[in-house]
Amino acid sequence: MTFEIGDKVIYPNHGLGTVERIESKTIMGTTAGFYQLRMANETTVFVPVDNVDGVGLRRAITDLEVQKLFELLSDGLIDSHQNWKGRFKDNSDRMRTGSIYDVVEVLKSLTFLAKSKSLSFREKRMLDRAKFLVVSEITEVLALKTLEVEDKVEKALETSFAVKAKNPGRPKPSVPARPVAPPVMAMPIPAPKPVAVAPPKPVPVVAPKPAAKPVAKTAAPAKPAARPQAVQARTTAQARANGSSRTSASRPAASRTPARPAAARAKAAARSSRNSSRRARAS
Repeated sequence: MTFEIGDKVIYPNHGLGTVERIESKTIMGTTAGFYQLRMANETTVFVPVDNVDGVGLRRAITDLEVQKLFELLSDGLIDSHQNWKGRFKDNSDRMRTGSIYDVVEVLKSLTFLAKSKSLSFREKRMLDRAKFLVVSEITEVLALKTLEVEDKVEKALETSFAVKAKNPGRPKPSVPARPVAPPVMAMPIPAPKPVAVAPPKPVPVVAPKPAAKPVAKTAAPAKPAARPQAVQARTTAQARANGSSRTSASRPAASRTPARPAAARAKAAARSSRNSSRRARAS
């Protein structure tokens, strides 16, 4: 996209500017063309001619696009992210595109959120910047006063919030999703055959042997203390003397061999004679 001197252009995230000059500059040995822009706050910005599309430099919208812009401001379709990090990232990406329609979306969502909770410092700055960009571009296109344009923007936002309150479940149209490739059919895998497992053999349980009862040991009688050798010899000799005297004295007369009676002697003699005769006959 090319511009000429005097064109009204929009520099993303900076607002409306006017092309004052187109000149060439040599920077670090490289010569390139630049657009010299005079911004609304009287600052000067140089944009490389070859990088116009990269920075998002564009022309201001037309009168017809302004009407479409107010319709977008009052349609009641508002993004409401609950996660702060996700919301801030999405809004930052929209502000860098340079599209006035993306800036309007940021303006609606942050203004709606500010009515229910306090915004962080960075989101407050983003809200103020979005409002400034929308109001300044509409003011330049319609050639109206800034306060008048701000009043129209506020009324459009109030209409949008009222529409959303009446239709809280109204979804915001989303970008159509990319077609998803059909899932790949997986080949059926045969189930493994069951393997017979022999049951474990029972382990015999051996009953513990009863503990043997302790046998009480009887203490051996204590041996008498040994007498002295001299006393023992004297006692032994005395015992022998006393024993022989007692034996001879106590043996009774009846214990001696009594004389056989006459009948017994005669029977014995007869037995002896018979034996002798037998022997004689035998010889």
